[in-house]
Formats: sequence, structure tokens, C-alpha cells
Amino acid sequence: MSDALGDDLRRLLGEEGVEAPVVDRAWLHDGTESAAVLGEAAAVARPANAEQVAAVVGYANANAVPIIPRGGGTGYAAGAVPFAGSIVLSLDRLRAVRERRPEIWSLAVEAGVTTAEVRRLAREDGLYYPPDPGAGEQSQIGGNVATNAGGPHCFKYGVTGRWVTAIEVVLGSGERVRVGSGLPKDVATLDLRSLLVGSEGTLGVITAVWLRLIPEPEVRLPVLAVYASAQDGADAVALAMASGVVPSALEFLDRGAIEASRASYPGALPVDAEFAVLAEADGTLAGATAEQALIADMLEPTASDLIVPAADAAAGIWAWRDGVSLGVLARHGGKLSEDIVVPVDRLAEAVLGVRALGAEVGLETTTWGHAGDGNLHASFMFDRADPQQLARATAAAPRLFALARSLGGSISGEHGIGRFKVEAAAELPAEVLRLQSSVKDVFDPRGIMNPGAKLPR
Repeated sequence: MSDALGDDLRRLLGEEGVEAPVVDRAWLHDGTESAAVLGEAAAVARPANAEQVAAVVGYANANAVPIIPRGGGTGYAAGAVPFAGSIVLSLDRLRAVRERRPEIWSLAVEAGVTTAEVRRLAREDGLYYPPDPGAGEQSQIGGNVATNAGGPHCFKYGVTGRWVTAIEVVLGSGERVRVGSGLPKDVATLDLRSLLVGSEGTLGVITAVWLRLIPEPEVRLPVLAVYASAQDGADAVALAMASGVVPSALEFLDRGAIEASRASYPGALPVDAEFAVLAEADGTLAGATAEQALIADMLEPTASDLIVPAADAAAGIWAWRDGVSLGVLARHGGKLSEDIVVPVDRLAEAVLGVRALGAEVGLETTTWGHAGDGNLHASFMFDRADPQQLARATAAAPRLFALARSLGGSISGEHGIGRFKVEAAAELPAEVLRLQSSVKDVFDPRGIMNPGAKLPR
């Protein structure tokens, strides 16, 4: 099958667009590699444009071959991990800028353009694209839309889907369509665009997106507060939110995350820090300065230390925050991270619950993430050379999901469901599962699009 499939794909894409058999193992994993997740595939297809994407999907539909759409491969839910007999369909060569219209705050790019490039294009025009999920230099905008990716600044500005005004997609039939008009306001149709946002490649392959932008803030002013306990830090977050001030970001790190990233902090952190809250004000110089002072006032009363860096330190502070995940991974060489989400007023309970669960299974844990959204990156750390530690981390994940639900939360805030969480997603109400399945059947009647991911069947 592999030889015939490879020959057929080469006729569609040319020699440079196909790898069959698959030799490069990079195509067989995503950001879950540290948890030893590795798949199989019959071929890798790398179309150069949307027309070639449609040709590959049409061929796969006619021959009932599963398609695994792939962006930058940075996901943490194994949503881009293929399986035997499937085609990895990479969007990395779709890098054209379709429309660049700064006069109306709009940008349209193909799916393979990286998140960092989108933000750079906006910045060159004096504009701002707020979503900032991790691995911006590797993650691609198509994958961001497919997972409805978040990031620190989504507290004020909202997740990826809020900024998407239209999507070009190849459906499971091979038909290429555009949903959404690209206009700021349009209710002439059902909101098919929102169905595709966060669909994780199960309804079609996103080939291009139209994005809404806003003017670039003049300054960004951070505030870092350190606390003696998770409860003190969570209470300060609640106080800051109750004040009515809306920081552009409101992040947290527990002790484990602080220690894992301490060396990259641009300064000195207190040695006894148990919990840290990182907030930021943005806007005009006058407005952001006033807001920074208000945020500091809200975070200071129970803080053991309060750091109010100058504006020129913001980049270094965020480089430190962005590097937390790598620092945690470096502790033992492996980590299993789940992005549970809970009501903000249950944040401390969630942090302490993760710590208690780690103690029960004999693994070091840590949490960090988006305090203002109640979104925790809860991580079990393990030695990759020890299969028993990996097994304990994997077995603990359902208990972590149960913890989130017991606190009134959900099993995923921004990383998606993928293959890792699909069994946990099966616990959704039966009517919700039925409606999701019906939508899937309309968009992908033969079920070839990323089967086994996102949607329990």
C-alpha cells in the first residue's frame, strides 16, 4: 500500500511534496514527544498551495485513507500524531500572504505562516495581533485556529477565535470553501467559522485565515508579586480582578515552576517564593502607568515581595515566562502537561490538588499558567528512561481531569483534546456528543479527517 500511495501522491504533488515511506521521525510526533508519544504513517504530503491540499484530500476521500492535518507540531494533546496507514498532511509550505490591508486592520495569510510571523507582519504596519501561544516561532496560524490557541495576553484580548473573521478550508470531500466574510460584523449565515475554530482537523484542513488586528499598544508595563503560599497568591488574583482593572495578562507560577525557571529570570527572585503572579498593563504611556500602579496596589497587601520593573524590562520578563515549560521539562527530561481550567476562585484548590495528586503517585508536579482565566498547566515530571514513572504519570491524568471537574472546571482550556483526552471527552453529556457527531458527518461524511482525535465516536 505504501508504495502505491506514495506514487499516487507524487503524481499530485511532485517528488518534493511527498515522503513515502516516512523516514524522518519528526513527522511522527508533536509536542508530546517528551511523554514518549510516537506514531506511524504511510506517507507525508506537503502540498504547496490550497489547490494541492484539495487534491490530496479528494484522493484520500475517494480511497478512504485517513488524513492527519499538521501545523507546526507543537501541540500537547497528540492531535497531530499519526497512526498506521494514515497520511500526514503538512501545511508548512503554505506560507503566502493573501491580503495585507492595514488601513482596515486586516491581514489574511495561509495556514503555514508562523504565529511569530503574523505578529511581525502586524507590527510592521503599526498593528497588533494579541494571541501569543507558546512556541511562536514554530507554531503555525492554521494550527492555532484549529486548536483555538490561547496564551498569556488572551486574558484581556481573547483567544485565537476572537480574531478570526474568515477561514478557507478543504472539507473531507476535497471541496474547498471559504466561511466568513472577513468583515467585522456579519450574521447573514450560520456561524460556520466558529465550528471550524477549535475543531482540531476533524472537520477539514484549514488552508488560509483572515485576521482582525488592532493598533499596537504604546507601552507594556509588568508587575511581579511573590507570595508565601498559593492561597495568598490566589487571593491577590481575586482581589485584582474584583477591582475592575483589566490587565493585559495575569499569570501565575507555583514554587516548582519558579525553581525550574529561576536561572532565566532577568534579576533575582526571593529564595522562599512559593507562588508568583505576573501581571501587565498596556496602552498609552499615561494610561498603562496608572493601571500598573493600580495593579501593584491590588497585588501588594499579602505579597512577600513586589517587583515593578521599568518598561524596557518587559521583554526580558516575558522571555522568562515563555521559557517556563522548557525549564520544567529540563528538571527530569520528561513531563506530562495537561491544561485543565477551573473557576478563578478555585485556583488555589486546583494548585494544591495537583500537588497532592503528585505526592500520591510519587511524582514531582508543578503548575503555572493563566491565573485570570483559571487555566493551569499542570505537569507531572518524570525520568524518560524510567517506564514506570511514565506509566504513573499517564495513569494520573484521568484523576487530574476528575479534579478539574470536581472544582466546576473542564479538561482543557487551550491545548485541545487531541488523542490524549478523547476518552475523557466521552464523558460529556450524550446530547452534546450526538450533536458533535452529526456535525462531523456533514463536514466529513467518510470520516477520514483526523479520526480518533477531538471527537469521541
